[in-house]
Amino acid sequence: MSEENKNQEYSADNIQVLEGLEAVRKRPAMYIGDIGMKGLHHLVYEVIDNSIDEALAGHCTHIDCFINENNSITVTDNGRGIPTGMHEKEGKSALEVVMTILHAGGKFDKGSYKVSGGLHGVGVSCVNALSSDLRVEVHREGKIFEQEYKIGVPQYDVREIGTTDKTGTFVTFQPDASIFEDTVYHFDIVVARLRELAYLNKRINLSITDKRRKDDEGEFVKEEFYSEEGLKEFVAFLDETRDSILEEVIYIDGEKDGVPVEVAMVYNTSYTENVHSYVNNINTQEGGTHLAGFKRGLTRTLKKYADESGLLKKLKFEISGDDFREGLTAIISVKVMEPQFEGQTKTKLGNKEVTTAVSQSVSDMLTFYLEENPEQAKRIVQKVILAATARNAANKARELVQRKSVLTGSGLPGKLSDCSEKDPSKCEIFLVEGDSAGGTAKQGRDRHFQAILPLRGKILNVEKAMQHKVFENEEIKNMFKALGVSIGTLDDERELNIEKLRYHKVVVMTDADIDGSHIATLLLTFFFRFLKPLIEQGYVYIATPPLYLLKRGKDHRYCWDEDQRDLMIQEMKGGKDVNVIIQRYKGLGEMNASQLWDTTLNPEFRTLKQVTIDNAAEADRVFSMLMGDEVPPRRAFIEANAKYANIDA
Repeated sequence: MSEENKNQEYSADNIQVLEGLEAVRKRPAMYIGDIGMKGLHHLVYEVIDNSIDEALAGHCTHIDCFINENNSITVTDNGRGIPTGMHEKEGKSALEVVMTILHAGGKFDKGSYKVSGGLHGVGVSCVNALSSDLRVEVHREGKIFEQEYKIGVPQYDVREIGTTDKTGTFVTFQPDASIFEDTVYHFDIVVARLRELAYLNKRINLSITDKRRKDDEGEFVKEEFYSEEGLKEFVAFLDETRDSILEEVIYIDGEKDGVPVEVAMVYNTSYTENVHSYVNNINTQEGGTHLAGFKRGLTRTLKKYADESGLLKKLKFEISGDDFREGLTAIISVKVMEPQFEGQTKTKLGNKEVTTAVSQSVSDMLTFYLEENPEQAKRIVQKVILAATARNAANKARELVQRKSVLTGSGLPGKLSDCSEKDPSKCEIFLVEGDSAGGTAKQGRDRHFQAILPLRGKILNVEKAMQHKVFENEEIKNMFKALGVSIGTLDDERELNIEKLRYHKVVVMTDADIDGSHIATLLLTFFFRFLKPLIEQGYVYIATPPLYLLKRGKDHRYCWDEDQRDLMIQEMKGGKDVNVIIQRYKGLGEMNASQLWDTTLNPEFRTLKQVTIDNAAEADRVFSMLMGDEVPPRRAFIEANAKYANIDA
């Protein structure tokens, strides 16, 4: 042990007690998930959640959000306004207590709020801690109060600044640039969350205004949301690009054993299951007891009806739980007074009493629906039988995916150029479009930790394919084998096993053209539908090869978009009338091995985009719209989002 280490004894002085908001600033990811794009937008949701709580308590009808010119955020509501009176225990205004002390607020008093939104319970004080500036204004009891803060520190005591005949809370905050990787808010991300909240909390008016942009009429870009029927409209919205086999959405909104349960569901002609669950407005991506209750109630009730109707007599094999959910789009929303979360990302509900409440609610709802709608009931059962028949065929195809290959010995696909490293946390695999680019990638990679799997052409569009067709597809079989993942059954359900995943970086690498984008979208659709846990655990990435190579003599520079190209050309010219040669890369195969390494493979210089699921319901809708059968919604999406769109090309 060195002399220096001897002196660094571990004593009580080494233990830091992080008090108040200091803890949030020291470990922000513990409170908001991360300090990237997701965490940045989480700040907005925390403030909006306070207003939603007021709405759930029956005291708020309008919530408005503004992205200001300087990328600060303003959220206003017409609730009761945060109390401003003196807090007896803390000796300061209740408003200051709420804004500066973690876990302080009305939602911890069961008399104020029966249930509250939000996952972490840290609320607006956490937002305050992570903002360089925050101002709160309260309209309450005929008066207007305000207080301002810098990184969570009050700049003065709560003060009265005027009179009013309205009530509500107005919060404006500027995210701290020293904390967040990026402080630019994305309008579309906030739009998706507000739309979701409008469906989850019916009859509340929500809006988002972007003061950084104006529309064709010269007005600030604005979106407004209001849902009269809640989840019923949500399911219809998610399913608008699919063909329903039912005439209306099956819907229930009630309370069982003190747990408010709202469920909406519909069957369509697709082969995918799209079930989304929420607890107190939080999307529980890992499911939990409420999802288990839904599945139990659905399977038991449909099985009982199908048996009694005699429609299963000719079936020679058992129906599984999966079969009852093929082509199903459903949303389960429960409100729980004291939710217990568990799982990888703390988004799995653990309250056991919720299982029975949801199961009974779904069973009662479905029993009544099936009896009252015999024709619709028959369609559902026929859809289930079709799914069971296809699954039976898929089982044989799945065996091919998981069977060890005699030829290669290891069971790995012959086209895979594997790496020598065996620790998955250090290994990367690049899924490369075509043999040509694959050959270049094999030459340019670091063989120690980088593997290359070339894919021939466009893989199967899994959005429109039956399950057995997916598992029979050669390129998909190769991906399963290379990755080391398998699909089995657990509790009568299709279960993905990723324990033997061989790479913790799975990188989609395609050409930077229309075909390349299409192949990347096909691959991401496959991952979202069949390998979603890989995305959820942060293993899936997209490579970003450059679009241009600029040359002037020995000066060579790469550019990733048109703006960067134009700026770089001016810089290389240096105000002189000289020629800069522009090479546009149409495909990865146009680069030599060293160029591909320098720009796209080398961890020191490359840029990888991590694929995340910020909003599972929105992702489900977009994949369905992009890869499904309906053309008009896809055309509208491309026209609205493509920078240079030629729809007919």
